[in-house]
Amino acid sequence: MSKALAVSHGEFGRAALYDLDRPITTHAHREGHLIFRVGGAVPNVRIRNKLVRCGNGYAAAVSPWEPHSFDTPQGPCLSLVLYIKPMWFLENTGSSEFALDFGTAQLPLTPDIQALINRLTSLMVMDETDMGVEQLLIELTSSCYALSWRHGTRKCSYQSALRFSDFRIRRSQKLMTNYLSDHEGLDRLAAEVGLSRPHFFKLFKKQTGVTPNIYFNTLRSERAIETLVTTDKSVTEIAHDLGFASQASFTRFFTCNIGIAPTEYKRVAHH
Repeated sequence: MSKALAVSHGEFGRAALYDLDRPITTHAHREGHLIFRVGGAVPNVRIRNKLVRCGNGYAAAVSPWEPHSFDTPQGPCLSLVLYIKPMWFLENTGSSEFALDFGTAQLPLTPDIQALINRLTSLMVMDETDMGVEQLLIELTSSCYALSWRHGTRKCSYQSALRFSDFRIRRSQKLMTNYLSDHEGLDRLAAEVGLSRPHFFKLFKKQTGVTPNIYFNTLRSERAIETLVTTDKSVTEIAHDLGFASQASFTRFFTCNIGIAPTEYKRVAHH
């Protein structure tokens, strides 16, 4: 069974050490996402439907709002995963106008980067992430970011598009945020912003890079994680707050999108 060994939240976003033995469905994050295999089987990471090497000297880099999935067909995989907030990265490094749009999805790991990964993993295993972890994350993320642009020249992702999206798409995003607990379906949402369902789906993906379903699931996942970490609410209460019919359906959703059960996440996560 997949389990979390450590999860640390902070101004930077979150860092987690997961032992995963099940797939994570196609999903997205508003953060920049780095995946490092630190033990076990080599996973399959798909970013925009392209298989990316992650293991044996390589890491995966996922820009904000890039759809991606994760699988471990050869057995359990121990992974260090980072979810870095673009504004935190920009404020601490000044590296890019569109912070954390990686130049390539596949990173060949240098000895210096591998040493940073080992140090961070050790701190998380020993539950000592308050000991200079923020500076370590700056060094690791900025090194990976710089390396990604030395090995690739991808166009900037959808961060710029998000700034100038159609007003109907902006309104649909606001409606999704406001009605996480009583969402009545995407057909109704399309009608509320004055679009047919096919036009809404096409325009939404064109302007944001993800489908409305993935965007909405991202919002629900974020709210679930925030509530698990910052409140004493039970998993059943969180499931109800997010409009799930039962704790079981919420647990299935959380596991498919995060990789582990919400009870397991709550057990180890801390600010």
